Amino acid sequence: MTEKYDGGARGVLFDVDGTLVDTNYLHTLAWWQAFRRYGHDVPMASIHRTIGMGGSTLIEHLLGEDRNKDQDESLEDTHGALFSAQWPALRPFDGARDLLQHCADAGLAVVLATSASEEELAVLRTVIDADDAISGATNATDTGISKPAPDILEAALEVADLKAEEAVFVGDAVWDVVTANKLGIPTIAVTTGGTSEAELRDAGARYVFGNVRELLDAVVAVR
Repeated sequence: MTEKYDGGARGVLFDVDGTLVDTNYLHTLAWWQAFRRYGHDVPMASIHRTIGMGGSTLIEHLLGEDRNKDQDESLEDTHGALFSAQWPALRPFDGARDLLQHCADAGLAVVLATSASEEELAVLRTVIDADDAISGATNATDTGISKPAPDILEAALEVADLKAEEAVFVGDAVWDVVTANKLGIPTIAVTTGGTSEAELRDAGARYVFGNVRELLDAVVAVR
């Protein structure tokens, strides 16, 4: 769905997985395989709905507080290893680089804010190929606390010297919207991560686009 975005911010915070790079279903498969290796039969549909959370939060959400917590680190490591096998196949969504470049050319601070590990973020930045447009980046390693806690976005605001009311957040998951809502940052959502427009709007997304190319076209149309 194409809409006009009315702008007005000094900076844009971007989620990466499922928003700029097509990774959500690869993450889902990697988590599914990791859970199975440790005796947990978790449906892929349930896993997909948690993508956007950080690893530790995702595990607790899916397995509950009464799980064997001694497995948590191994589960995260196994997921990371399985996902890393897919790195050579990763591709950005159409328009991702152009959108970041357009924002930077318009004088906006561009900050990546993701629950990915530091190593994964480095790979994702290479895939996006827009470092000349990126002002900074934060990930779960920087805070130790992942989405839906707001710490990653708070760190991203600090990197760009922005106040919450001066930023917008672009994401693809309900958890992205929930996280931004906690800080009063409006969210522009895309459905490329596999979450429906209705779910994103119900969570509080201000605008919803089918993909980043549609979002870019809408931004260009009002500038």
